[in-house]
Amino acid sequence: MAASTHWLATAVAQGTLERGGNAFDAAAAGAFVLHLAEPHLNGPGGDLVGIFATADAPCEPRVLMGQGPAPAGATIDHFVNEGLDMVPGAGGLAAAVPGAVDAWLMLVRDHGTMELGDVLAPAITYAREGIPLLPTTVATISQVADLFREHWPSSADLWMPSGAVPSGGDLYRNPAYANVLSMLVDVGSASDSREARIDAAREEWATGLVARATERFLSRPHRHSSGTDHAAVITAADFAQFRASYEPAVTASFRGHVVAKGGAWCQGPALLEALRILDPLPDEHLDPSTEVGAHTIIETLKLVLADRDAHFGEGMDAARVLTDEFIAQRRTQLEATASQEWRPGILDGQRGFTPPLIARPPSTGAGTGEPTVSRTGDTRGDTCHIDVVDRWGNIVAVTPSGGWLQSSPTIPELGFCLGTRLQMTWLDPQAPSALRPGARPRTTLTPTLVLRDGYATIALGTPGGDQQDQWQLPMLLRMLVGGWSAQEAIDAPTLHTIAMVESFWPRSWDASGVIVEDRLGSAVIEGLRRRGHVVTTAGDWRLGRLSAVGIDRARGTLWAAANPRGMQGYAAGR
Repeated sequence: MAASTHWLATAVAQGTLERGGNAFDAAAAGAFVLHLAEPHLNGPGGDLVGIFATADAPCEPRVLMGQGPAPAGATIDHFVNEGLDMVPGAGGLAAAVPGAVDAWLMLVRDHGTMELGDVLAPAITYAREGIPLLPTTVATISQVADLFREHWPSSADLWMPSGAVPSGGDLYRNPAYANVLSMLVDVGSASDSREARIDAAREEWATGLVARATERFLSRPHRHSSGTDHAAVITAADFAQFRASYEPAVTASFRGHVVAKGGAWCQGPALLEALRILDPLPDEHLDPSTEVGAHTIIETLKLVLADRDAHFGEGMDAARVLTDEFIAQRRTQLEATASQEWRPGILDGQRGFTPPLIARPPSTGAGTGEPTVSRTGDTRGDTCHIDVVDRWGNIVAVTPSGGWLQSSPTIPELGFCLGTRLQMTWLDPQAPSALRPGARPRTTLTPTLVLRDGYATIALGTPGGDQQDQWQLPMLLRMLVGGWSAQEAIDAPTLHTIAMVESFWPRSWDASGVIVEDRLGSAVIEGLRRRGHVVTTAGDWRLGRLSAVGIDRARGTLWAAANPRGMQGYAAGR
């Protein structure tokens, strides 16, 4: 079974399974197609976080770490000397070392079964022959068309080859990227084993054309979302020093299940903290379809997201926010009315870092998992997702992101640009997520694995930036407490808070804002307003792009579910 945020990625993943590949081959094949199918949401110059369990070790959730660090030259002093008080939201100076491609290659080498050429063949074909542009991709190009024409001519050449913004459904071709992928396949052709051939591709990615072309092109000053021109600091040496890796998952128990996430270099432990706070409460308080449930969930999310921004970052031990003492302290702070404060918990006597609380403009609240893009290229809340489970019991969820077509100028020899993940760091050395050379930015990417009776049973995730864990929480509560199926839980009306510090430039904050789907119902919505929440209705089918796959071990069957919002996500299997 396969599920993703785009039907073509799901089809390619399922086709890979049909040809004898396993879940890891299939996820990688689908993900490289996502670079082309959803280029405004992810790209090869971006990053990823994955979580998986293998058929050989179904009780051991592992994290696929594809988040590159800040380059050696990305110091706070350099940014300040460039006249910046914040990392820009668009432009090469905000680029972390790309991690997604190396992570996929490593996963296929270690846990896949297919040759790299077979895994990459669908993406190479689409890049050469063309793939239909989504209306949302076209809308993104339209929004940044003037930036491309006036400041990023290489991006204009790729995305507006005729000089005009394309139309939805037009075929988009990227021969330069097809050549890069073909080069990765060809470079290992003389090697003796499948693993050695993939290792050769990884080495080429880290030390060859991609690294050299990136340094050469982005070292020239170019326009950033700050309205000023800067040269990037990333070099070929930064590429050469990074390799993707595996990490143990962070876990927490909830209602007879174990939920597994990435560490505190992503926002995943915030979801675990929320589940632990909610665990002993009455079921009604965990039901997003009731007034008290929606309120309790929103107030819990406000607490854990404050902890994220005060305490999370590279090197932080996530177990610190999951102790019984800390969770009990946070649970006592749930009140009957909406809090108007930013309230992180006290760890070791410290309140943690206090970011600047910049008021959020009222027009930026609602989001669907598609990007909110300004004319300067800065982007909020965008990514994609893919889940795969196979007949042997391998199961994986991966959230790739970054390297969006609008994030920085296209590198002509490569056919793609780099991401802007460093915008999630602070130019304040006191912040746990401060900009530091060699340190990973605290990313929003956060897929989930759920275990039951010690065995991995559910893999899920969603795009949505700061909303990713917020949309996963109601889904998990409906499934693990309410007994809903995954598709029922995905289809159900959802909500999220904007009363947290945004991870994306310009890092704004709202004291009590809540975004809900209208289908939540007037009684719940008015009840939230009476409790002091400032509620914005987003439409009936607007929030979240969740997908999931799973194993029903009692029945010996597999299942998959995908999001109907936007008529783009798809689940398939047999």
